[in-house]
Amino acid sequence: MTLASTIPQAALPSPSTAVWQLGPVPIRAYALCIILGIVVACVVTEWRLRRRGVAPGAVLDIAVWAVPTGIIGARIYHVITSPEKYFGDGGQPLKAFAIWEGGLGIWGAVAGGAIGALIAARQLGIPFAVVADALAPGLPLAQAVGRLGNWFNNELYGGRTTLPWGLEVHRMDPGNPGHAELADGKPVLEPGLYHPTFLYEALWNIGVAALVLLVDRRFKLGRGRAFALYVMGYTAGRFWIELMRSDPATHILGVRINVWTAALVFVAALIYFLRVRGPREYLVPIGVPAPAVPAGGGDLSQVDLAQRETGPATVAPEGYRVVSEEQFRTYQETGVPPEEPAPADATGDAPAAGDAPGAGDRPAGDDEAADPAHRETAEDRPTGSDRADLATADQGDRATADQGDRVAADQGDRATADQGDRVAADQGDRATADQGDRVAADQGDRVEGDPATADQDDRAGAAGGRPADRDS
Repeated sequence: MTLASTIPQAALPSPSTAVWQLGPVPIRAYALCIILGIVVACVVTEWRLRRRGVAPGAVLDIAVWAVPTGIIGARIYHVITSPEKYFGDGGQPLKAFAIWEGGLGIWGAVAGGAIGALIAARQLGIPFAVVADALAPGLPLAQAVGRLGNWFNNELYGGRTTLPWGLEVHRMDPGNPGHAELADGKPVLEPGLYHPTFLYEALWNIGVAALVLLVDRRFKLGRGRAFALYVMGYTAGRFWIELMRSDPATHILGVRINVWTAALVFVAALIYFLRVRGPREYLVPIGVPAPAVPAGGGDLSQVDLAQRETGPATVAPEGYRVVSEEQFRTYQETGVPPEEPAPADATGDAPAAGDAPGAGDRPAGDDEAADPAHRETAEDRPTGSDRADLATADQGDRATADQGDRVAADQGDRATADQGDRVAADQGDRATADQGDRVAADQGDRVEGDPATADQDDRAGAAGGRPADRDS
């Protein structure tokens, strides 16, 4: 006997009981760990979804689908990869449904949960990539909590070790699930100590969650890249941890099947992470009956139904619209959704010049006013009463009902109360300059008839004995 053999070896203890009775209801530690993990994942995911613009409580709608499908997928994967336990010689097929006894495969849980989350996301109108990225740090935390269930069940441990953190493992009683075998009233331990692979994986998963949060905060990952980062981080750890485990498993080419799965999934996630690019998606609701209500701590939720003061029963958003980060921040501050993007054929250009008349345009059809070059010359314009009649008719045509007050600036003096006498001032002036020699001196009050030439005046004087030029 040596001194070393008399010193108790440090070790991590294991529980000898994994099931407690609450009256007729069994309370299983494994199930409690799974439920607690789901709660942790929901809390983290809710927090992240709200920061992306999703309404409060949406995570519960997602969990209603994702949790059952995830558990079913996890159990299916476990049964497929360990068929001898249920369908081999001496196997019990009905035990395949005994989920409470342990045996869930993480790969099936992720695949099944993804299907359920996809269904829920489509119902809520949320892009699936937004849901996946929100789940990214919560899932490894849930897995870390769930691994404690393996500790209670005394399962999924590694090979033997002499390390100070070696794990004591109880020999579980197959006839009394959830309890260790007893000898002389004491739980029976397996000989030696074992690697606590459940603890390794739990700590690794906590590190993966921290990595996702830090990288996502630094680079603002979007379009499912945060979820791909989680998958890469988890599979990298699962690869080496799986190689340490000593529990029975299906092998391919001498390697545990979960090692192959971890390697293949890692490569797929890496390719996705490197190939997919694009900004992070932010969401604003569609069909919300009330404006946004600020949430505490600077987090503004556009559909915080719990803080509605009064009014009719609230309705969940019909869906969500993806917007840029700048638009989302503006929406958080104002509560006003950004405008819908304009259609491709809607340019928003103003009408082309000439399409609509300006405020100072002349009335249509007023050729004389529109083009001063076409005005009559003094020689062409008649004088006297004929000219007054022509001016009256011309002015009457121009001052139509639909033209109202729109009379050009050069027509200002012509728009008088009595249109019959509306002869423009500039016409009156023009009627003197060129016609001075043609109008007799005695016509001061008005111009008579047609203009009389000098020859006409002489003939008129000779016939009537009157002088050619009369003074009034």
